Amino acid sequence: MRELPEFDDPNLIVGLKGSSDAGVYRLSDDLMIVQSLDFFPPLVDDPFVFGKIAATNSLSDIYAMGGAPTTAMNIVGFPDDQLDLEILNTILRGGAEQIQAAGAVLVGGHTVRDVEIKYGLSVTGTVDRQRLMTNRNARPGDVLVLTKAIGTGYVTTAYKKNKCPDATLSAATASMTQLNAVGCNAAHQVQARAATDITGFGLAVHTTEMAQASDVTCVLKLSDIPCLPGVKELVSAGYQTRASESNRRYAQSSMHVDGDADAIQLELVFDAQTSGGLLISVSPDQADHVVNQARAAGAEASTIVGWVEEHKDDWLILKGD
Repeated sequence: MRELPEFDDPNLIVGLKGSSDAGVYRLSDDLMIVQSLDFFPPLVDDPFVFGKIAATNSLSDIYAMGGAPTTAMNIVGFPDDQLDLEILNTILRGGAEQIQAAGAVLVGGHTVRDVEIKYGLSVTGTVDRQRLMTNRNARPGDVLVLTKAIGTGYVTTAYKKNKCPDATLSAATASMTQLNAVGCNAAHQVQARAATDITGFGLAVHTTEMAQASDVTCVLKLSDIPCLPGVKELVSAGYQTRASESNRRYAQSSMHVDGDADAIQLELVFDAQTSGGLLISVSPDQADHVVNQARAAGAEASTIVGWVEEHKDDWLILKGD
């Protein structure tokens, strides 16, 4: 990415720099488009559920920027010389259901033959200037709200090895298919300062990126971070994703652990998430309102997980007991 040419355009509001969740381009004084793309291989066997998860994950970046998804295009890799096309049809129906639920429209897409299934969306949304959120504006004194429980990486890894309890998988699936419109709407009600969605880099790295973009230090209280039911047993059994270790290596260079940290809870902050929740930076007098509104709309795991301080030696502090 460093060797790519720089694009000097005054209407490019959010581009490659700053590890933002989506690109933002200004069309007029008040109207901007938000663009993102994401796709990945199946996490579950049910093609309809996989389609829903992948689409929800792709739509999430638009919500993280405060936008409303408007149009979507399918991105597909499929081994049509090995698998029945009905499987692909079912995947696309799952994705279409989530696109409709988001109030967006499917306008097309592109499919290539591949050795494995891959699916996702290119999504375009809109946002006006007053509602735009980025990961750049967290301020000292803010409170951090997380809208979904973490642990999906451990769940999907255990599932692939036939070691995930049905109840834990069901909870993870419900979380991964919940649109982040819930957190976005709650954040808009209080004019939240900053937000990001928690996906493949895990809670620790995405929080670090927010801290770096905002030039602050973010503090996460480990015992307050919600995790999916049954996931701690999967952590103990060692069902971590390959990304967990790389996430840990990246985060450790700019963080420290303060106090006695529960080993399992510490592992979970590095877990790569699929279609995770929003991390929202909001003034302390509005934090409870964000939590209550998100919970009332269905994001029952929403809770305060930390706060923002003036930048110190580290970008991230993981606070134990």
